[in-house]
Amino acid sequence: MASRSSGSGSGSGGKTRVGRYELGRTLGEGTFAKVKFARNVESAENVAIKILDKEKLLKHKMISQIKREISTMKLIRHPNVIRMFEVMASKTKIYIVLEFVTGGELFDKIATQGRLKEDEARKYFQQLINAVDYCHSRGVFHRDLKPENLLLDANGVLKVSDFGLSALPQQVREDGLLHTTCGTPNYVAPEVINNKGYDGAKADLWSCGVILFVLMAGYLPFEESNLMSLYQKIFKADFTCPSWLSSSAKKLIKRILDPSPMTRITIAELIENEWFKKGYKPPTFEQADVSLDDVDAVFDESGDTQNLVVERREERATPVSMNAFELISKSQGLNLSSLFETQMGLVKRETRFTSKCPANEIISKIEEAAVPLGFDVKKNNYKLKLQGEKTGRKGHLSIATEVFEVAPSLCMVELRKAGGDTLEFHNFYKNLATGLKDIVWKSVDETKEEANDGVGFVSS
Repeated sequence: MASRSSGSGSGSGGKTRVGRYELGRTLGEGTFAKVKFARNVESAENVAIKILDKEKLLKHKMISQIKREISTMKLIRHPNVIRMFEVMASKTKIYIVLEFVTGGELFDKIATQGRLKEDEARKYFQQLINAVDYCHSRGVFHRDLKPENLLLDANGVLKVSDFGLSALPQQVREDGLLHTTCGTPNYVAPEVINNKGYDGAKADLWSCGVILFVLMAGYLPFEESNLMSLYQKIFKADFTCPSWLSSSAKKLIKRILDPSPMTRITIAELIENEWFKKGYKPPTFEQADVSLDDVDAVFDESGDTQNLVVERREERATPVSMNAFELISKSQGLNLSSLFETQMGLVKRETRFTSKCPANEIISKIEEAAVPLGFDVKKNNYKLKLQGEKTGRKGHLSIATEVFEVAPSLCMVELRKAGGDTLEFHNFYKNLATGLKDIVWKSVDETKEEANDGVGFVSS
């Protein structure tokens, strides 16, 4: 555990400093956590910091789950698993310092180019199995494996993330089974839904099978709008492999997606499978004994403040400047076109547009456009939090907005779903785009076309 110095403000740029880390833009956020880009000021290393609100965790009785997540991440040292460097705590927050990867989600790759060719899908699947097999050898079960939790680094190496739903050995009862129903419905094994106890390793392998199907088919094997209909399909393993899959790939998927955990293929058997073995490279990684003693220190409720960090920030008079590296990391590669071109295809949880208007004007225009759509607006410098007044499919829709300066006369505006349903976010930003037509920067060709339904926006 690194030393926990109190840190200090980083000067006129309005940066926030926590310990030896300078915080940057928000990479994502959920109900209990926010993830920020950060830089270690001592080593200049880029990291991601997951920030948790202690009060929210206590209110929702999430402390034990978060302790489990941190403990899990500390135990894992593998090239295909996101690395956790250290944990810090202030009086009100917990900071988990993680490896920062720039290649985006594996899901983005499927969403952008559709299904993958068999050789490419196999390469990612091999890396996934390497990571999962290692985790299982350490008594750790992920329990929420899906493409959205599989990230890629700059070299295209797969990294498994988000162990928030994982189970450590002590959660296994005397019968040797896990007893918590969790995970994402489309990827969950039938025995997990049955809620009669399940083998975490076999349940994880089922999820890996669903992922392999998605990689090669471009769609889910089990998908129904009605949850009970979905469960019935999962219970029966009622799916059909697309015609373009090789016969050996089809056979393997059917052996993994076997509804009976007793006859389902094991990872040991899978690694010996002829389809899987093609081009297989066993992983090389460090073996390290990891202590979990410091995890308890982070959640210490004795009132001892000796090890606490202090988050220091300064108000800023101008928007955050985005440098070339951050632009590249936003675009998931060296091609920056995805930041500035019109792509109205599949929309996920984030969208951006560029504008030549001053930042203050952009903020005002977004507020003017959002309020009539039924959103409460909270401002903080060059950030906005838009909160939907109506309850949607997954609670209130919440959108985080921030203005970045990428050049003296050019700003990039990012809108990110912070809560609620993704489809509702999609519909919201299409409506919002109509009210922002005057400030969105358009190329000469776009101006000629006057294709104003979302012009200038790019989703990711």
